[in-house]
Amino acid sequence: MDTIKSLALDERPREKLINKGRDSLSNSELLAIIIGSGSAEKSAIELSREILADSDNDLNILSRKSIQDFLKYKGIGVAKAVSIYAALEIARRKRPSKRSEKSKINCSRDSYVHMYPMFADLDHEQFHVMFLNRGNQIIGIQQISKGGLTGTVADGRIIFQKALETKSTGIILAHNHPSGQLKPSESDIRLTNNLLEFGKMIELHVLDHLIITDNNYFSFADEGLLI
Repeated sequence: MDTIKSLALDERPREKLINKGRDSLSNSELLAIIIGSGSAEKSAIELSREILADSDNDLNILSRKSIQDFLKYKGIGVAKAVSIYAALEIARRKRPSKRSEKSKINCSRDSYVHMYPMFADLDHEQFHVMFLNRGNQIIGIQQISKGGLTGTVADGRIIFQKALETKSTGIILAHNHPSGQLKPSESDIRLTNNLLEFGKMIELHVLDHLIITDNNYFSFADEGLLI
């Protein structure tokens, strides 16, 4: 086994990060820094490579693993498993900064950029709504419901109540598909149409509905489905 100490000083993950910057490190080297030390049989880097290989070297898959999943690896105890999970959770919780609260939404991509962090790596569906003022600036974003692997129920009464409370003039709906399927379901289309029609009655505009996956999104507005 090649230990990390046997590597040239400037090739050790910690030293490499300090001297060459974060972009110089591979995913396995970054994970090795979190793990700290390996086992008697494997170095931290080798252990990291094994963990990543079991996730097809896909950080999205790795991010869905639980503490119990990490404990299955020889050399990963509770402390290391918790450290890995906590690091992934910090990344999951990353949000646009507070100054973005007054950001203006000009297109579906703008909505996606603000909404995506709330759905990243989830293994269940959630439904969120972005509330906008007359200038299409963000007033706030709120989770409306949380469901299972294949669906969640969004209550239109709650959505419009929140919109009226915040004096919004427009809303953008968003929910995720953990399966990665971008195509809207019949229930997605039906819900969108119902909210769209009720919004017209009270002059509150449903501007878009995004379906978000780990790597992409579907926009009802872009596809001409908001009529």
